Amino acid sequence: MAGLSLRCGDCGVLLRSVEEAQAHAEATNHANFSESTEAVLNLVCAACGKPCRSQTEVDLHTKRTGHTEFTDKTMEAAKPIDLEAAPPKPAGEAMDVDASASAEPQEMVAPEVNKEMLADLEAMGFTTARATRALHFSGNSTIEGAINWLSEHQEDPDIDEPLLVPANTITEANKPSLSPEEMKIKAQELRERARKKKEEEERRMEREREKERIRIGKELLEAKRIEEDNERKRMIELRRLEKEEEKRAREKIRQKLEEDKAERRRKLGLPPEDPAAPKPSAPPPVEEKKRALPVRPATKAERMRDCLRNLKQQNKDDDAKVKRAFQTLLTYIGNVAKNPDEEKFRKIRLTNATFQERVGNLHGGIEFLQLCGFEKLEGNEFLFLARDKVDKAVLNTAGAELNSAITNPFFGVL
Repeated sequence: MAGLSLRCGDCGVLLRSVEEAQAHAEATNHANFSESTEAVLNLVCAACGKPCRSQTEVDLHTKRTGHTEFTDKTMEAAKPIDLEAAPPKPAGEAMDVDASASAEPQEMVAPEVNKEMLADLEAMGFTTARATRALHFSGNSTIEGAINWLSEHQEDPDIDEPLLVPANTITEANKPSLSPEEMKIKAQELRERARKKKEEEERRMEREREKERIRIGKELLEAKRIEEDNERKRMIELRRLEKEEEKRAREKIRQKLEEDKAERRRKLGLPPEDPAAPKPSAPPPVEEKKRALPVRPATKAERMRDCLRNLKQQNKDDDAKVKRAFQTLLTYIGNVAKNPDEEKFRKIRLTNATFQERVGNLHGGIEFLQLCGFEKLEGNEFLFLARDKVDKAVLNTAGAELNSAITNPFFGVL
């Protein structure tokens, strides 16, 4: 079967005609060509009609133009190679293809390759034909180069065919490209280059890490500033709400006082006060008399109320503690009022831990009990209420004041 293309033995490229082989030889100085039954790939772009002779050209064309549709016309354009029709070569130009086209055919032999690398490739599982092709076309340089060539050409149809090259082809398969001294120098240069590249990469990574640390630090400072601003706004809003709450409480107290005043006027038979009526002007100041009028002493109920009010104001931040103190005092007073003959209800140990926690440590608690008739005895160790000093009226007044303090939410506010 006549060949459909010419394959360059040096680079593996497929050429359609002898003219293309001659142009390739002029451009690359390659002189090893042979016939191949594999047709040159011919993919035509459906959008612009550009022909592509390899998948690499297809990928580049798609990347540049975005065209993705291609028509395979490989077999339509495939024609047998006519070696007899090759034009005469120019003067001074020598090509192996002329020798193959002459009347006297050249002798084809297996190429010379590095035996040690050939044995290594066969040990890896590659066939002799594949290993020979890989070493020949990769220049017998390294095992890695041969393996790379195999990975790129493993789909070639003639990959498992024995490779033959013209006998007069000069190959330097077993000649090292560098002397041992030059190889040592080259290896040292490569190591030095790798070291410098690694140091540069480490410096770059350190700069990136420093930038990241600076960025994170700025973000943390900004987050802290935002949090402080939010906390400041929250405190301002809280104070505003507290002021509004105090204002509403004062307004409720004022309304309660107005209601109490109106209730007293109603009970006394007086007409309701007209809020539109002008208030009487204050009387002119009277010169102070030399002899002051007698001041009415405060009643026991008022003194009890003052004790409870002082106790609440001294502990205004702890409503639960104040309420527990009032309830404890009410329990003491209630027990005495219900069982005046029981001495255990009329005698309180001042050093008792429960009493000290609930009443004794609070300013005004003991004074309130003393107003109810309790007295300190035995070196201030006990509070005792004598049976003959039990006054039901005083105890009832104390109970009423305690109930008012417990149930009235505005007790002690003003």
